[in-house]
Amino acid sequence: MKVFNTVLEMVGNTPMVKVTNMDTGPCELYLKLELQNPGGSIKDRIAVEMVEQAEKQGKLKPGDTIIEATAGNTGLGLALVASSKGYPLKIVMPDKMSQEKVNNLRAMGAEVVQTRSDVQKGHPEYYQDMAARMAEENGYYYVNQFENPANVDAHYKTTGPEIWQQMDGKLDAFVCGVGSGGTLTGIGRYLREQNSDVDLVLADPEGSILEPLVNRNEEVEAGSWLAEGIGEDFVPKICDIKLANTAFAISDKEGLTTARKLLEKEGVMVGSSSGYLIAAALRYCQQQTEPKRVVTLACDTGNRYLSKLFNDDWMRSQNLL
Repeated sequence: MKVFNTVLEMVGNTPMVKVTNMDTGPCELYLKLELQNPGGSIKDRIAVEMVEQAEKQGKLKPGDTIIEATAGNTGLGLALVASSKGYPLKIVMPDKMSQEKVNNLRAMGAEVVQTRSDVQKGHPEYYQDMAARMAEENGYYYVNQFENPANVDAHYKTTGPEIWQQMDGKLDAFVCGVGSGGTLTGIGRYLREQNSDVDLVLADPEGSILEPLVNRNEEVEAGSWLAEGIGEDFVPKICDIKLANTAFAISDKEGLTTARKLLEKEGVMVGSSSGYLIAAALRYCQQQTEPKRVVTLACDTGNRYLSKLFNDDWMRSQNLL
């Protein structure tokens, strides 16, 4: 057992577990447990890579303030990095995100600015536009995960190779969602370089614009959905959406009840976005006529959603139980 010098050394090398008590059709389904990163999510990986690349490129200097627009988990990853390296941190997040994330960020020393979740890109109160404006007006370093190539690099260099190694190179399909697009682009590119026949499957909330784009090349108006950190009203710059060869639109009810079922059946407590990924992965598996080995992600810990996803009263209030 290794002893680590800092918490940042513990990012990555997360375990893989097989799903054994849910209907996976003729397939084997595996979950990469990104919730076991020290900050509790897959976003720890990109936080380390984006900050370290900015330091190397001279864009981020000692004493600078870091600012980011996030659904919460990238902010928590950045809070780990910022506290380790001594940077002040400001986080701009939409007001639909769980109170646990807000409290967690503040406990880690970040300043949290909450803004409207009912507006789209281009509106001054849209979280990304607000973070960019605050950075420009105050001289902060804006990380901008949605356009930052280091986001893709983190997954190409670490997550993709780990998945390939853990599966002994025997992998038929990988299921992921798009928030910033880093996992689809980084992991997808790496896996396709190893085997060009790997299916890359997109899990997308109903209301997001991405599933119609992948399946029908259709541009639609964005709706709304309950999951945090998955689904989009635009295609992020770093997202190579053409990598996905099929997509599943998952309803809030299916996504959130799948997350709850995973805890009951497999003992793995995941957050809301993972529920949609696992729902899509199960659908993909059940549709197959021959055995396949499929991997998806347990993106973050369900402990951040105790007031929502794992709260029966909240679920009932959303007509989900």
